[in-house]
Amino acid sequence: MKTVIKNGQMVVKNNQLAPAEIWIEEGRIKAIGTDFSSIEFDQVIDAKGQLITPGLVDVHVHLREPGFTYKETIKAGSLAAAHGGFTTVCAMPNLNPVPDTAEKLSAIYDIIKKDAVVKVLQYAPITEELRSEILTDQAALKEAGAFAFTNDGVGVQTAGTMYLAMKEAQKNGMALVAHTEDESLLFGGVMHEGQISKKLGLPGILSSTEASQIARDVILAGETGAHYHVCHVSTKESVRVIRDAKKAGVHVTAEVSPHHLILVDEDIPEDNGFWKMNPPLRAQADRAALIEGLLDGTIDCIATDHAPHGLEEKNQTFLKAPFGIVGSETAFQLVYTQLVKTGIFTLEQVIDWMATKPAEIFGLSAGTLRIGQAADIAIFDISHETVIDDQEFESLGVNTPFVGWKISGETLCTLVDGKIVWKKEDK
Repeated sequence: MKTVIKNGQMVVKNNQLAPAEIWIEEGRIKAIGTDFSSIEFDQVIDAKGQLITPGLVDVHVHLREPGFTYKETIKAGSLAAAHGGFTTVCAMPNLNPVPDTAEKLSAIYDIIKKDAVVKVLQYAPITEELRSEILTDQAALKEAGAFAFTNDGVGVQTAGTMYLAMKEAQKNGMALVAHTEDESLLFGGVMHEGQISKKLGLPGILSSTEASQIARDVILAGETGAHYHVCHVSTKESVRVIRDAKKAGVHVTAEVSPHHLILVDEDIPEDNGFWKMNPPLRAQADRAALIEGLLDGTIDCIATDHAPHGLEEKNQTFLKAPFGIVGSETAFQLVYTQLVKTGIFTLEQVIDWMATKPAEIFGLSAGTLRIGQAADIAIFDISHETVIDDQEFESLGVNTPFVGWKISGETLCTLVDGKIVWKKEDK
């Protein structure tokens, strides 16, 4: 089948937009040009003068299946990703059962093959059941298709366990991805330790809860030679530790989530669980450090940490609600509106951080528009303003404080292997 995307624009050098058309054949990009009118196509997609980008790549989502399908399913979560312009997502293993054996991991891939509309890569855990000190069989899990290894949601509490896991990951040529949280420093905290936590009378989470574990881990990564990737960096101290580790030659990469780039604890208006996330919204100085970290290359990419929950469990106080915020369907739009249109980032940088870089650091064949590459493509309307409406979400979760925000960059169409998997006109 031959498809053409016509009347589009692509970012070219020096952050300029230039007219572009893309010729797709057999699921791959056959040519990129400006006029294919002499060719007869089976399908024509009109980009209506809007932005064509590589399909976005999200290395941190929670799809909740198996075990928590009232929060999200692989089908709904992958549709949410497509709605946001993502064509590859990497799903965390805090599931029930935890995919800590090849058999359990294969069972998840069976669901993915049946239900997912985008490319879903499944993480495996570092330790059995996430909470134990017993390492999983990394070689067997790699053979079964594990994307990388992580205990996301809890973190590895023992240095010895992390050291042994890194040695094994390095031997298997796999990345070790860390939710960094020293539980001995938590003290029951539910939001960032600062003036707002004091004002609301809520226990705070210290910045050192995150940064101290990163400091431990980069030393271990330096000793083992493992690829160590830090999830959802949120504090200025963490940025400093990662920057120093990179300067020392440690193979460390890092991600930041849109909500930490846009919101701070001072934005929290009341004791409402929709504002509760882990790591928590931090201070103004932390947000500034995260932005600086992206700009200077300390932080490598943007990942959503899409974490859906049931409405009733989230619509409670900070002390009762679970941590988490959905992000697949709003990430590009919020970053474009709040950080590109305001001149803090360029559009070229954002595409790099949300598509090219995450694919690059994990060795994925994704995130670029090149001849011969799989036709994983997104089209965004950056000309018109709309409003975030949770009634339009594909996700089962609506737990985000961004509902009602005005944004540009609405997704018009998402293609995976040249096939339309989400289109605005179909809604």
